[in-house]
Amino acid sequence: MIQWTLVIPFVVYLLSLLGFGYIASTRLNDLSDYLLGGRSIGSGVTALTLQATSMSGFMFMGGPALAFKQGLWALWYAAGDFGGGLVNLAVLGRNLRRITEAFGSLTPIEWLEDRYPHPSIRITGATISIVFLAVYVFAQFIAAGKAIEAISGLPFIYGILIGAGIIVLYTFVGGYLAVAWTDAFQAIVMAVGINIILIASILEVGGVTALFNKIAAEDPTYLSIWGKGLSHLGEYGVIAGAVLIYSIGYMGLPHAVVRHLSMNDPNTAKRASVWNIFYNTFFVYQPYLLGLVAIVLLPNLNDPEMAIPRLAMSLLPTAVAAIILSALMAAVMSTADSILIMAGSILSRDIVQRFAAKDVSDDRMFLWSRLLVLIIGIVGVIVAAIQPPGVFDLVIFAFGGLGTAFLAPNVAGVYWDRANWKGALAGMLGGAGTNVIWTAGELQAETALHPFFAGLIASILLLVVVTLFTAPPKEEVVSLVRRARASQSAPAGTVSQSARSLAPEARAISDHLSVDDHTEAKKTVATETTVEEGL
Repeated sequence: MIQWTLVIPFVVYLLSLLGFGYIASTRLNDLSDYLLGGRSIGSGVTALTLQATSMSGFMFMGGPALAFKQGLWALWYAAGDFGGGLVNLAVLGRNLRRITEAFGSLTPIEWLEDRYPHPSIRITGATISIVFLAVYVFAQFIAAGKAIEAISGLPFIYGILIGAGIIVLYTFVGGYLAVAWTDAFQAIVMAVGINIILIASILEVGGVTALFNKIAAEDPTYLSIWGKGLSHLGEYGVIAGAVLIYSIGYMGLPHAVVRHLSMNDPNTAKRASVWNIFYNTFFVYQPYLLGLVAIVLLPNLNDPEMAIPRLAMSLLPTAVAAIILSALMAAVMSTADSILIMAGSILSRDIVQRFAAKDVSDDRMFLWSRLLVLIIGIVGVIVAAIQPPGVFDLVIFAFGGLGTAFLAPNVAGVYWDRANWKGALAGMLGGAGTNVIWTAGELQAETALHPFFAGLIASILLLVVVTLFTAPPKEEVVSLVRRARASQSAPAGTVSQSARSLAPEARAISDHLSVDDHTEAKKTVATETTVEEGL
């Protein structure tokens, strides 16, 4: 039976998101606006969109489900997540923003080829990205289907169709600007909603002390750092992976790294860090605590991923419950939209323009980007309707694959001048490949190593070893990176020679900066490596 008192506020919320998409679409002038919002995103929106796009439906479904099953052990993931955005902004933020502007890079994969000039970097990076981003989207569609089913009483398949349809539509229309602003808005909805349900739940159970006493009475191992039944006793490699996947893994996610490229200026990263810590204080640990509450209040819960929706509907007035469930959808949609726009960017910019049509117009690039958004949306609905593994498993797999593939090349590209394309390629393939093998073979149980930790070790080792045994990168590339890293703004003149699709930021900078030897350096790199200028 459809619960209209829940449905009506929820529909209003979804319509407001479409409004964001329409308004953003009126501000699209060219490809840079669609892919990066014209590099005009400020610190507050940067921090909020970074967290909203990274946390996903995992925080409202996967995280609570893990706490419901394993108890306090789940907080290892939360501990890493609390500082993940700050680490990302601190390590990559300012310098990556400067370097990518100097190169004229519009996507995280384009940045990698600019830093490691070889076509295989672009091909491999784009392929890995699209595959794992698609898996990530599938997890969000499953979460959306469950959420809408809980809100409306409609069958699961209808929930998937509605949620996926809204996400694809406003991403399709508005591009990155719509995604950034809706993510910021939804991040606020997520934080408010999760704290409302947490307060109500703690009051219902009789306070924090009563909660832990009741959990201990149920099974004291719930309160162990090793998990229920001490299932992870002594598995330090598993704990390391649980902490590291969210504390440093963001630096490998294309849809998180692109937040650096879109910042208004390099100093935005410093201000965004303050916003990030403030926001995480009110959001990161709360979903896991609600999973612990569900152990007491919902002991017979069949689907642990529905812990928060069930708590909201049983403890709160209908109108308030609608807000909570809208917050759940905010978590789902703020990640799915970012993944879709990132995948579309990679297809249009890193595959079509790079290899198929050098002089393709902005309108045609829009078409290719939006086409992949639509295809992934359709395939995602089909896969989600079949109900593959749970949200937690899919997110950890996709997050791990992207993190292990790109974290080491991204960081080395900024800070290790000796890093070359052969090492980066080995690190990408080795990291992602190890994560897949570890997950598919269920090797965590046998080796006591988390798939992310195993993949990270493989990626770093391969990048370092292969780099040291092969020729160093060309001095022109290294020189450009050094100068960009040391400067307070983009090296003068580099963007003035960028492709038209870098406007309006390239036009604005070129009006004020004169051409110097940095431009000549980039020309030399392009000539010697056959990589087209401005790609």
